[in-house]
Amino acid sequence: MANNDDYLVVLVTAGSAEEAQRIARELLENKLIACANLMPVRSLYVWEGEIQDDPEMLMILKTHSAVFKEKLLEHISATHSYDVPEVIGLPVVVGSADYLKWISDEVTG
Repeated sequence: MANNDDYLVVLVTAGSAEEAQRIARELLENKLIACANLMPVRSLYVWEGEIQDDPEMLMILKTHSAVFKEKLLEHISATHSYDVPEVIGLPVVVGSADYLKWISDEVTG
């Protein structure tokens, strides 16, 4: 196992499977992420004073913290349909050395 907080798992929700796939593919093509898992979720949240209850797609993205700060956040904000997209980076506290190396090899954005 390798300890390294240079890696992030990033959570992003999208309003449809098509939007999530488009964003994930763009991030992969631009080498900003190594992997994207897409999962349907049901989101309950407050927006403009009202409780919302919507189906969404959750993207679970794997990347480097430097890429998140420099390019990933900007790319998602510029291409996402939401006014305020969820983009939350969680540090990887511990992980397989081989998997983390793979992320390093793939993320060059």
